[in-house]
Amino acid sequence: MDSSVFIASFALADYVVFALMLVVSAAVGIYYAWVDRSRRNPGNFLTGGRKLTALPVSLSLTASFMSAITVLSFPAEVYHYGANIGFYGLSYLMAMLVTSEVFLPIFYKLEITSTFEVRVLFPFSFLFFRPASVVCCILYSGIVIYVPALALNQVTGMNLWGVVISTGVVCTFYCTLGGLKAVVWTDVFQLGVMIAGFLSVIIASVILQGGVINIFSDSQHGGRINFWDFDTNPLRRHTFWTVAIGGTFLWTSVYGTNQSQVQRYISCKSITHARFSLFINLLGLWLILLCSVFAGMCLYSIYKSCDPWTSGLLSALDQLMPYLVMDILGDYPGLPGLFVAAAFSGSLSTVSSSINALAAVTVEDLIKPYASMSERQLAWISKGTSLLYGVLCIGMAGLASLLGPIFQAVISIFGVIGGPLLGLFTLGILCPFATSKGALSGVVLGLAVSLWVAIGAQIYPPPPEMSRPLSLTTEGCNFTMTDSFKKIHKQDFTSVSYLYFSPIGTIITISVGLIVSVLTGGRKLNVESRLRLTKEDTSLYYLFKIIKDGVSTVAVSEYHI
Repeated sequence: MDSSVFIASFALADYVVFALMLVVSAAVGIYYAWVDRSRRNPGNFLTGGRKLTALPVSLSLTASFMSAITVLSFPAEVYHYGANIGFYGLSYLMAMLVTSEVFLPIFYKLEITSTFEVRVLFPFSFLFFRPASVVCCILYSGIVIYVPALALNQVTGMNLWGVVISTGVVCTFYCTLGGLKAVVWTDVFQLGVMIAGFLSVIIASVILQGGVINIFSDSQHGGRINFWDFDTNPLRRHTFWTVAIGGTFLWTSVYGTNQSQVQRYISCKSITHARFSLFINLLGLWLILLCSVFAGMCLYSIYKSCDPWTSGLLSALDQLMPYLVMDILGDYPGLPGLFVAAAFSGSLSTVSSSINALAAVTVEDLIKPYASMSERQLAWISKGTSLLYGVLCIGMAGLASLLGPIFQAVISIFGVIGGPLLGLFTLGILCPFATSKGALSGVVLGLAVSLWVAIGAQIYPPPPEMSRPLSLTTEGCNFTMTDSFKKIHKQDFTSVSYLYFSPIGTIITISVGLIVSVLTGGRKLNVESRLRLTKEDTSLYYLFKIIKDGVSTVAVSEYHI
């Protein structure tokens, strides 16, 4: 049955709210293009002149993490599988600590703009990874634009290609004009829109269900509050161990090696500001996670008796949040538009980060080392590459519409690359005797194995007893339902939890890299001090020193007494 029978349509006020979000984002790009018109150099365009402070950078980090896919998929995940993804909160904390203490000091020592400038560690390995990372970044950006547009089109009736093109054009516009400063400050604005959109849905749901306690009670009775699952089986989709351990590796690869994130740290005026930005960002991640998990509980509480997915009203789980918005907020013009603006703020923040990161990699790694150009010429080339990558991302969104379900596999494969890359960085920073041969052997084998496991998991998805979807019912529905069926999955040993793809790649890369390095004379290497991490580079060293000195002072005082 057509879902349009059950939902309201988009009103003029909703389009106005959505358009206003796009206009403000574009205006920020115009503002920074005007303000920085006399400082046209690639450093100012790509890293904000390395003069940004902790607060805007931290909010930008949070916004670029939170794509539209996150806004739509996390609540649907809780609705279908339960709230144990809340353990991501622990993995976020571990990832911030590792990034702050291990990776950040090296990036600041080297004064890099592109993460691939760390190729001084292992030139051939980074040469191998650079094109793959660029292609996957463009691929993912196209998905981030298209997938939420499709979900919102099918539920709200918004024009699919109008939304895709307008989002892509505005994003490319302010990235090309304003550079990193525009990206960071539009991220700050867009994060506010995202949180406002989430809160509008949550508040309306709480009022409709008669309070927070009722929502928690419904979720408890429906098995959605399933935090205490400590099963160590690696085939299980989500348990405490898969989310905490697998999530730590996944988010460390994102925050420790991903160009989009690293480019923000190095835009800070000092390493202290960069560290503060990471931990303020952590608070933002926890807030978003809390909103996402509770929004999923709201979904279940409202549709516990009549699931719109199994009843045939919706064709995919990521349509649940838009459906809920149109169902409970459709009579309040402007509020559905606020949620759609929130979803596409997620798209804009993620894609703008990718465009700026791709421009930085291209200029710093492919053009600057091989061409003698003035700062002004490089600044114009930076803008030109931003425009080029923006057009490519829009084109990739069009390609996503043609390939359809294949892109679900591509998203998993995109995550696979982060594991071996994390292993490569870790090997270079923490293992002074690692050689180029060892690194290349490790990263090739790590990528091959993690790809094999990921592709195997796509071909042979885990059976229901491993993914454990929670029960949904249509007993309370008062309409005729369409026929539906469940696919029977064949179990295979490669059906490991998708959160373990990254740890597998990281561990194999490091293990093989160390063995081959020892066998190829790594112990004889003499590594430059700037490429080594020392205890003085970490903030924990100074923290422990302060504590130790304090304890010693107290002990001496007591002795004299």
